[in-house]
Amino acid sequence: MNRIININGREINYQLKSSHRFKRISLKIYGDGLFIVTKPKMVGINFVEKFIKRKSNWIIEKINIQNNCLKPIERREKYLNHKESARCLIEKKVQYFSKVYGFLYNKISIRNQSTRWGSCSKKGNLNFNYKIIFLPDHIINYIIIHELCHLKEFNHSNRFWNLVHSIIPDYKNIKKDILLYHL
Repeated sequence: MNRIININGREINYQLKSSHRFKRISLKIYGDGLFIVTKPKMVGINFVEKFIKRKSNWIIEKINIQNNCLKPIERREKYLNHKESARCLIEKKVQYFSKVYGFLYNKISIRNQSTRWGSCSKKGNLNFNYKIIFLPDHIINYIIIHELCHLKEFNHSNRFWNLVHSIIPDYKNIKKDILLYHL
């Protein structure tokens, strides 16, 4: 449902979604300026709007950053310029880790995603953001291993995290490091 809220005298459009899977309110602002608020099913609109207003400084900052970002054509050019370098690096690492740890995957795709570093499909396809090549090596390795572990555990259960831990014992620290880097 599309809604409008007034934040600091500025009308902000947002999309409101409800999900039984969410336990708390989620705010996401995408590269194209799309602002999505996802709430748990039982949370009312008044609570959501109070929450949005409490986060108003963060929201305005992110929207301003998106407005000053690269134009879509420039983003596409940057993606095309780095896509093959990313593919080469990622394919080598995926092949290496797959061989060492016994993962079987289908195909690898390099994408220009605005919200994810990587993903794994139930068909065994691995998708990675081309921007991964700008990250430190230990974070690249973590992202690749994280997605490979989904081939054996297609969830974020304790079994999944135990599998990640068996390969990268300090994965929790690396997860914190990732937050320093923006898509």
